[in-house]
Amino acid sequence: MNLLYVLGIFVILVIVGIAIYLLTPRTYESGDSVANSYDEWTEDGILEFYWGEHIHLGHYGSPPKSKEFITAKYDFVHEMVRWGGLDKLPAKTTLLDVGCGIGGSSRILAKDYDFDVTAVTISPEQVKRAQELTPEGINAKFKVDDAMALSFPDASFDVVWSVEAGPHMPDKAVFAQELLRVLKPGGLLVVADWNQRDDRIIPLNFWEKPVMKQLLNQWSHPAFSSIEGFSELLAETGLVEGEVITDDWTQETLPSWIDSIWQGIIKPKGLILFGFSGFIKSLREVPTLLLMRLAFGAGLCRFGMFKATRANVDLDSATTVKTAVGSEK
Repeated sequence: MNLLYVLGIFVILVIVGIAIYLLTPRTYESGDSVANSYDEWTEDGILEFYWGEHIHLGHYGSPPKSKEFITAKYDFVHEMVRWGGLDKLPAKTTLLDVGCGIGGSSRILAKDYDFDVTAVTISPEQVKRAQELTPEGINAKFKVDDAMALSFPDASFDVVWSVEAGPHMPDKAVFAQELLRVLKPGGLLVVADWNQRDDRIIPLNFWEKPVMKQLLNQWSHPAFSSIEGFSELLAETGLVEGEVITDDWTQETLPSWIDSIWQGIIKPKGLILFGFSGFIKSLREVPTLLLMRLAFGAGLCRFGMFKATRANVDLDSATTVKTAVGSEK
């Protein structure tokens, strides 16, 4: 009887949890909804406790190997530096980190590569926490800014860097334009992002549509672009010299999703630090993490890498090129 009672309670909790999950989505409404979501996660400290200072996936090698979760995140930054060719750049290179979170990547780029880093996020609480985590002597500055309308003048930075910020952007063409606008001619753009399969080639099927809807609604994402689609948008700005280079790091990052859930099991201290409400809040993210693992494992989503060199053209000419290309589609 006691076992049946426990099982009954468990089933009720599961049903209630699923109901809450489905009935209280965190849908994208505006940049404010994204900022508010990250403010809440940063204020209570739950995300940092489980994910560390890097609010992005880890790199597990090719082929993937077993690796400690936080170590994989540090490795991701260094792998992205090498892939983008940033390890060949001189000290004091100016770099803009767009969507910096609480500054994990920014600190590595400043400390290990001696770059002059400026980092932006739409979340005031993330800026505050990033500043708290950054020791004296680390050349990384943090400020609140909107990636859809960056406050910097044209051609301000030698490098523009962005990790997993794109899904929050309501207009991917504007995002692409802004990333390249603030880049100096000859400068490097390096972006890592969650992408969906190019549905112009293979449309989403009956089960992929509801899965994608949940992935958008639960984490304040207006839309995912495809690797092919976003590379086209970068090229269409008229600000890219040569071709946009892309890669697919889905397999290298795939273990991150289950590892992120595993953190809640191997870190029971979180139950004491954040109490029952924190436990429920963390538990609420498990379905989305599992759906992410399903989507990336089944080919619905892909982890896209992008790099491009800024062309030596003025913005007026680039706008003309973009308009001309757009009219041909």
